[in-house]
Amino acid sequence: MWKAAGLMFVAMSLVPAGDTAGKLLTGSHGVSPLFVAWSRFAIGAALIGAFAPPGTLRLFGDWRIWLRGLLLAGGISAILTALRTEPVADVFAAFFVGPLFSYALSAVLAREPVTPLRTALMLAGFAGVLLVVRPGFGAGPGMGFAVLAGLCYGAYLSSSRWLAPLAPPRALLVTQLVTGGLILTPVALPLWPAITPPVAALTLASATASMLGNLLLLTAYAAAPATRLAPFVYFQLLAAVALGWAVFGELPDALTWAGLALVITAGIASARLAAAPLPPRPDRA
Repeated sequence: MWKAAGLMFVAMSLVPAGDTAGKLLTGSHGVSPLFVAWSRFAIGAALIGAFAPPGTLRLFGDWRIWLRGLLLAGGISAILTALRTEPVADVFAAFFVGPLFSYALSAVLAREPVTPLRTALMLAGFAGVLLVVRPGFGAGPGMGFAVLAGLCYGAYLSSSRWLAPLAPPRALLVTQLVTGGLILTPVALPLWPAITPPVAALTLASATASMLGNLLLLTAYAAAPATRLAPFVYFQLLAAVALGWAVFGELPDALTWAGLALVITAGIASARLAAAPLPPRPDRA
């Protein structure tokens, strides 16, 4: 379990590190978020495609694989657009509307069990997101893209659970990289930037950090139960705060700190609740 937890900490640091490199590309070098998103998929597919397990190719005939790729491509494009103008920590806090949306989708579409306590925790997490986004109180349009990214990610999480029996995790990772890259190709290639050494280095860093983060995440989930590891996902928020301060000198204000605390507390409590064993059912007569 400790090895898996260590992998999760590294993975959850790499994901915001990749987005920080993406923010540098879009904000400091004027690269289009759509090109940065496409480069992530393309470079990730090139790096891991050779390790695809047998049978991966047949998955591309399933329309659900393309829907999942579309959701992920939309989510990554939206979060990179948000990062162009908004602080890293704020964007990640708003992005965490995704698990709340996934919970609602799973309850409505997949008829997964809903408990009053877990619903209350999800609402508390949503209140935390509202404290960060503050709709109607001076929030920039970038925060709208951050929420859109979270909604896309929540739908992506639900589709991933839907497709989990279809193929091993590594095969699904390859399909999401390939489909996301192909979906974004027509809009990204006309936005190809001048490839200077800093742009090339940041593009490679953004794609590699994101891909390695997802690989380590899959490795961790193969080594320990998902319910035990779920709370570590919220380490992304702490890593985002640290990276925003170290790279951009950004620190959240008091309301954002309060929202972050609510999101993390509600998320960890919900994950621990999901990991708790169910009470024994009384024997039927």
